[in-house]
Amino acid sequence: MSEMTTTHKNWPERLQMRAEEARDPRLKRFYDKGCVAPDTPMSEVPLLALDFETTGLDPDQHSIVSIGLVPFSLQGIRLGEGQHWVVRPQLPLHQTSITIHGITHTDIDQAPDLDDVLEDVLAAMAGKVVVVHYRSIERPFFDVALKWRLQESIEFPVIDTMAIEAHLHPDRKPSRWQKFRGAKPMSIRLADSRLRYSLPHYAAHNALIDAIATAELLQAQVFHHFGAETPVSNLWL
Repeated sequence: MSEMTTTHKNWPERLQMRAEEARDPRLKRFYDKGCVAPDTPMSEVPLLALDFETTGLDPDQHSIVSIGLVPFSLQGIRLGEGQHWVVRPQLPLHQTSITIHGITHTDIDQAPDLDDVLEDVLAAMAGKVVVVHYRSIERPFFDVALKWRLQESIEFPVIDTMAIEAHLHPDRKPSRWQKFRGAKPMSIRLADSRLRYSLPHYAAHNALIDAIATAELLQAQVFHHFGAETPVSNLWL
């Protein structure tokens, strides 16, 4: 069993405090749902894989363009409850982002604003621990988007499958001597991480497909390295 060193934030307490402060009723309902206790074993944790496609990597300069999510547990992925939205970004699309995620100006011309689907997104997230691959996208982009629209921020616990891979492979960057001998860095990108667990290849950069891929990756990580009885607080951030 491998143990991660994480920030052991008391998320139930934090969400309760945010519920008392929230002004927007959608945010208040989200916070009121709370989340599981820190000592809850992973086998009992309701999880939600979440992925955003964005117009770039800087939440202060770029926008969310699509959202994919799917609820799951260690026992299974509820594909029938997966959801996907294309949303209209506040800033114009760049050709580089179109090339990556394939969402074009035509796709977003009639797309709703994030505010129009926010209630559905928050309802899907409520009461669950969110799972992402690279937390520097979903949490900060969502936070900036809500500050701009609601003048309120958002907080929620996440399990980051990329951070888990980084923890499991601390020596993934070869030394100068190892590079000289032909060693290459170990990738912890989503597709490459999945290969290490013999998970199937999926086309990347569709938010729903990436959410499903992330859910499968966490299941594999827990079963291979941690165990179903691992407290959720050992993994959430």
